[in-house]
Amino acid sequence: MSTTNKNPNEQLPENLTSVAEVEDAKLARADETSKSQGRIVLERFMGHKPAMVSAVILVFITIFAFSSIGWGPLPGWWHQSFYEAGLVVNGGKPTMSLVPTWLGGEGIRWGEHPFGQDSVGKDYFALVMNGTQKSIIIGVVVGVVSTVLGSIIGAVAGYFRGWVDEVLMRITDLFIVIPLLVLAAVLGKIAGASTGSIITLALVLGLVTWTGLARLVRGEILSLREREYVAAAQAMGSKTSRVIFKHLIPNTMGVIVVNATFAIAGAILLESSLSYLGFGVKAPESSLGLLISQYQNAFTTRPWLFWWPGMIIVMIALAVNFLGDGLRDAFDPRQLGKKRRRRAGLFALPTRKEKP
Repeated sequence: MSTTNKNPNEQLPENLTSVAEVEDAKLARADETSKSQGRIVLERFMGHKPAMVSAVILVFITIFAFSSIGWGPLPGWWHQSFYEAGLVVNGGKPTMSLVPTWLGGEGIRWGEHPFGQDSVGKDYFALVMNGTQKSIIIGVVVGVVSTVLGSIIGAVAGYFRGWVDEVLMRITDLFIVIPLLVLAAVLGKIAGASTGSIITLALVLGLVTWTGLARLVRGEILSLREREYVAAAQAMGSKTSRVIFKHLIPNTMGVIVVNATFAIAGAILLESSLSYLGFGVKAPESSLGLLISQYQNAFTTRPWLFWWPGMIIVMIALAVNFLGDGLRDAFDPRQLGKKRRRRAGLFALPTRKEKP
């Protein structure tokens, strides 16, 4: 009887040890699978297929444009120059062929002038790559300038509120009231006449395209400034600049990054429109919009002079916009949920109502 009626409390320490080991193992696995916010955003972005395809296309166009004809002192692999004229061969038609012979084409070949030649014999592939470089540079500079300016103005207005907010928002409203294309055309004309530099034109365009981001950042800061960590930073004696740039702006980075991508796409389209109208990039500089403007009269006789820069503009703009969509869904998963619900509601079959 003494062997069968053991005190159950004797097994208690062993049971507790095993339970503790199990809990420790669960916590260890949880630590291994726990992810930071940055990693979660990155995985969401990597799972967005249109954004990833657009990123690959955008990187390919950028590398192809800067490596083909070179950049600054760095030489490129393309042997033709974009500023040297030559003999027009075969009416300047493109020598590139992408249709294989078994489909009735001329075979896959690159040729001496893959994009053709212009009226004076310049290699149009080199011209288009030079214009692509300048358009990308303008888009990036405008995106950086407008993003930095809009973020700072919006953050200062939302943090201080009062008369500071009123003054900054009235200035913002003044820029919004004036049509963007008209304002950019006037300032672009002045900048082009004074210096003729694409960097100056990009800086001017960046100074007139910050208004939308400023309003968005202001709205985010108005809600964030009431949080406990902001009050704690203020109570500890942190400077205003530290509270704004170390605590508030980093928490609006999702809005800033997403709108920066859209600003780049909008800047490329805006520059193309201004150059097409004659208010943007001036010769001897080049851009995709300027190429379209220069060769618009050759649309019926030599359409390749119009289509190549036009297609690259469309590809860059679409790629940047899809990239922005992917970043928006990564930073704010509610947007992805709304799209899925909208898609599900669009394709849902109607159900028959039951009779009472």
